Amino acid sequence: MKKILGISLMLMMVFALLTGCATTPAATAPAATEAAAATEAPAATAQAPAERTVIKFAAQADSTPATQAVVDAYNASQELYTVEWVDMTNDSGAMREQILTSMQAGSSDYDVLSMDVVWAGEFAAAGYIAPIDQLMQADGLKVSQFNAGSMTAGNYNAKQYTLPFFPDLGLLYFRKDIVSTEDAATLVSGKYTYADLQAMAEKYMGQGGTTDGIVFQAKLYEGLVCNLTEYTAGWTDVEGGLVALKAMVDSSASPADILNYSEGETHNSFIKGASVFARNWPYQWGMIASDGTISQDVVDVAPLPGGSTVGGWLLGINKNSVHQEGAWDFMKFVATDGQKIMSVQGGYLPGYNQMLTDADVIAANAMLSMPGFQNALATTISRPVSAHYSETSDAIMNAAHAYLSGEMELTAAVDAIKAALAN
Repeated sequence: MKKILGISLMLMMVFALLTGCATTPAATAPAATEAAAATEAPAATAQAPAERTVIKFAAQADSTPATQAVVDAYNASQELYTVEWVDMTNDSGAMREQILTSMQAGSSDYDVLSMDVVWAGEFAAAGYIAPIDQLMQADGLKVSQFNAGSMTAGNYNAKQYTLPFFPDLGLLYFRKDIVSTEDAATLVSGKYTYADLQAMAEKYMGQGGTTDGIVFQAKLYEGLVCNLTEYTAGWTDVEGGLVALKAMVDSSASPADILNYSEGETHNSFIKGASVFARNWPYQWGMIASDGTISQDVVDVAPLPGGSTVGGWLLGINKNSVHQEGAWDFMKFVATDGQKIMSVQGGYLPGYNQMLTDADVIAANAMLSMPGFQNALATTISRPVSAHYSETSDAIMNAAHAYLSGEMELTAAVDAIKAALAN
């Protein structure tokens, strides 16, 4: 009996041992499952969208929806970057000071900058904006694809620093109901001189209810520099330009107080039907429709003999930006495909030449359908590109105005202007 009991106890111990071994895999199964889950976790993390890099765009306030529309369009196309528009003041002087303060502190607060055309030389000389020649070359962009005057304004010491945001330009407005068809064709082609224009102004003044032949900006201010830029054909003939401008000032076709004329006096004269010819900017076209006693139907525009001075705004990259690649990507978009958005949504002139023949762009800006306007856009020129533009401009206008008013001899004026240009 004891023998049977001993055998029974031994069998029970063996069974228990076998049962314990059989349950071991079941106990370790959850650990294996957790390990597998841990292995899969990184794959789930990799699929999560990467956080976009924020690009700060410092640009002036826009009364149209264009700037916000171009930012939105870029952001919608992106996986890497998100642009935030830093809405600056519309006071260009205050905006310049705000940007300069930031740049001088070495700040990277702004990545892409909107700049008045005359700031580019100053900012480039001070090392505040980055050259873009190599970036353009890498992306197959050429200077010739953009508005010529705008590109010249952003070229300093043979390096390109900017692309056009939106250009502006000087134009010759004329009364096509007064000027002969032959003379009108000559003007629209741009194949005429300032002597030819003066002769026409003297010929047609007094016709069609006008009192003056021609009006333009000759007051002691920046507008005089713009006009002299055109008379000197982009500063290639300072003496010849001064002589031609003085001849126009002294002509019977110009108002007696022409040396006090700014844009305001110019457009008031023309849109009220007092003058046959007027040198002014594109905004005057709209004023003819809104405030004029004449209609747009009797007006045409032409390029100016020595080229049309470019105004408007440029785009540049803050040299201190820590997001140079993103800044360039956005800047390139705005200056190329984004130009259509700026034109259609805001009525701005495109600085990307390809857009000048785009049907939607032309439909949004009636002046682009005018041959004389297209010819003017093709012959834009720049004011002096200077590291000290304010001083350069002041010296030029002071010497020019003194000569035009008879207070300075021609030789002295030429020397003073050439010295300013060398600054």
